Amino acid sequence: MSKISLIAQREFLTRVRKKTFLLTTILLPLLIFGFYALIIYFSVQSSDTLNIAVADKANIFNKKIESKDEALKFIFIDSQDEAALKAKTQKGEYDAYLWIPAETSLMQAEKFKVTSNKAMGLMTQGKIESSINHTIENRRLLSLNLSPAQLDSIQHKEDVDFRSLEGNTEKKSAAGFSYAVGMISGFLIYLVLFIYGTMVMRGVMEEKVSRIAEVIISSVKPFQLMIGKILGIGAVGLLQFIIWILLVVGLQFLLPLIFPGLADQMSHQPIQPGGAQVMAAAKSGPMAEVMSGLSDLNLPLIAGCFIFYFVGGYLLYSSLFAAVGSAVNEDPQDAQSLLFPIMMPIIFSFAILSKACNNPTSGIAVFGSLFPLSSPIVMMGRIAYGVPNTVPVWQLVLSFVFLIAGFILTTWLAAKIYRTGILM
Repeated sequence: MSKISLIAQREFLTRVRKKTFLLTTILLPLLIFGFYALIIYFSVQSSDTLNIAVADKANIFNKKIESKDEALKFIFIDSQDEAALKAKTQKGEYDAYLWIPAETSLMQAEKFKVTSNKAMGLMTQGKIESSINHTIENRRLLSLNLSPAQLDSIQHKEDVDFRSLEGNTEKKSAAGFSYAVGMISGFLIYLVLFIYGTMVMRGVMEEKVSRIAEVIISSVKPFQLMIGKILGIGAVGLLQFIIWILLVVGLQFLLPLIFPGLADQMSHQPIQPGGAQVMAAAKSGPMAEVMSGLSDLNLPLIAGCFIFYFVGGYLLYSSLFAAVGSAVNEDPQDAQSLLFPIMMPIIFSFAILSKACNNPTSGIAVFGSLFPLSSPIVMMGRIAYGVPNTVPVWQLVLSFVFLIAGFILTTWLAAKIYRTGILM
């Protein structure tokens, strides 16, 4: 056991002391946070207002077009000539104009033509079209002698409550957060299996190609060498992963400090002096909605299962990657062809994950959460929906047992391949 610990310690310290480890561990979360902050900032910041002149000769809109987007501004003008309106648009007084002839009928209106002095994006066109159609719809309903109260009653959307047989109410926000947590957890394990599994393979390949392994196995058994490399590199990955999580979570709290008006813009509240705006944003707006959604999830269970599947999935696949590395001789390119059978279950698992997050009780989701080669990824997508309502306890326990048994089997098989490959 001491030899395994020495090998693991050597693998761990060799990689942790590299400058590349420090750069990827610290700079990567900072870069992600920087891009994330910029995306939020530019998405929340009010974009340039698009001024659209409307010459409504038929009084179709009654001098009002309702728009949910503050960046769209419809300006009603009394223009007698479309050519003059076009000239003003070319000069930049307006970004676009809508000309409606006097003979246009409300009930039989033809296509409305919006002319702009520059190309419009697909989303902008959709927002303009939606605003015009929504206003036309309301005007047509009002022309049928419907009162505003009746109009509101017609357009009112009823909320549908989803309940279980036990009478528990299933919140839509909880389903959305379950989907997000399941996808993120499964995707993180998916990345870990790829990144650190291939790192184990490269570590084995380097020692075998450089003939160092021939010296090492004179003092240690091949199985001990494989287990030591797996544990050492796994500890590096776990440390790096924990640092990433702590940095990303810690940096989230810096967003209101870096962008003081960000929280207030997101919650549509006036900016408050000092740190009061951060507290206000936490009590209302999107931040409060996020906290409310997370409170509906069993976070301790999700975190515990994530650690188990994180470690179990890594140990299972890293032994297979180590076997591939030991099978490579002089040409490292040979590993590419041998990687395909191992990568396919990982890719297959990620494909099932999307199905499991949308329908966690489907047959393919249950199979994927029990099969050892896919359970580390797929089960995380199901657990987020709750235990035992969605995932029965027996399925969760059986998944644990199958994963442990799969790890023992693959480790035994990989040890045989590793021993033969190293000694050859």
